[in-house]
Amino acid sequence: MRTLTIDLDAIVHNYKTMLAKTTAAVLPVIKANAYGHGMVEVAKALEAAGCGGFAVADVAEGLTLRSAGVTAAVLAWLHDPADDFVAAVANDIDLGVANVAQLRKALAAAEVSGEIAHVHLKIDTGLGRNGSSVDEWPALLEATKAAVATGKVAVIGIFSHLSSTGETEDLRQVERFKAALAVAEDMGIAYEFAHLTASDGSLAYPDAHFGMIRVGIALYGLDPFSSNRAAEYGLRPAMTASATVVQTKRVPAGTGVSYGYQHVTERETTLALVPVGYAEGLPRNASGKAHVIINGKSYPILSRIAMDQFVLDVGDDNVQVGDEVVLFGDPAKGHPSVDDLADAAGTINYEIVTRMGGRFKRVYVGGGK
Repeated sequence: MRTLTIDLDAIVHNYKTMLAKTTAAVLPVIKANAYGHGMVEVAKALEAAGCGGFAVADVAEGLTLRSAGVTAAVLAWLHDPADDFVAAVANDIDLGVANVAQLRKALAAAEVSGEIAHVHLKIDTGLGRNGSSVDEWPALLEATKAAVATGKVAVIGIFSHLSSTGETEDLRQVERFKAALAVAEDMGIAYEFAHLTASDGSLAYPDAHFGMIRVGIALYGLDPFSSNRAAEYGLRPAMTASATVVQTKRVPAGTGVSYGYQHVTERETTLALVPVGYAEGLPRNASGKAHVIINGKSYPILSRIAMDQFVLDVGDDNVQVGDEVVLFGDPAKGHPSVDDLADAAGTINYEIVTRMGGRFKRVYVGGGK
């Protein structure tokens, strides 16, 4: 009745496409349930394709991957003070470290677990989120040098994140990152990977790839924030959201449809009921603006989107119970794009795919499925 079809072959294709665009390592970002695509399934498909590591937001996500049998490297960087670093270190989850307190916690976890804590030091170069400030950076490096000397901590990477504010500010951040790396090197901090750019920056600034790039939204075949367009780079959308028509009925002209009568029929027509609403992540504020596809034809959602359903006015078209309704998918197949729905809702494609859930059933195709 409600299906999210996830094309794992498209995700593997997108990973390999990004890999071919750089001499750096590629770190797929699969946080937030792989942007709604299914973290475990995506990780396993990419691991089978030779991917050596993943980025998630927090330790809990990393532990979920380990419980599912994923053995590739995992980096988690968004930490609650109550997060279990002992479990993280014991399960070989790399920890993003933004301050001395987090470093000390990682060292303590290593001492308890008997394993080496692998860390990536984060410097805030201008996004204003987590990461060491420039002023705190030398102190973090001094503490790191002492921790490494114990044999219990190893520095895998140094990283930051662009703000995607515009080319001028992005390039300022590139220079700040280079300066932070120079300070680390002057202080004798050895590391394997420097990584700054995510999908947008990786496409826009090939000279800023350093030793690794992180690939999030591009992995799923969608456009990043800037003017870079996924399709122009050969990337393919991996998620198709669809449902089936569950009821049709003829109604006379002047019939009010759904809450508030945002739509009133202009003539005798057929209404088609689709069982997807804001409980599934379909934005209510896309009412009157979003379009869907049935039998190759586009229909606007004229009436108010409700919690469980929306209603289409399909006129005299031969729309029947059981017909497929595509909310979004691959424009190359004639589907509305995720960006079409995002524009209708006044948001971004990242939010649309990540929020899809509720009673949708995820069905995986490709990737050995």
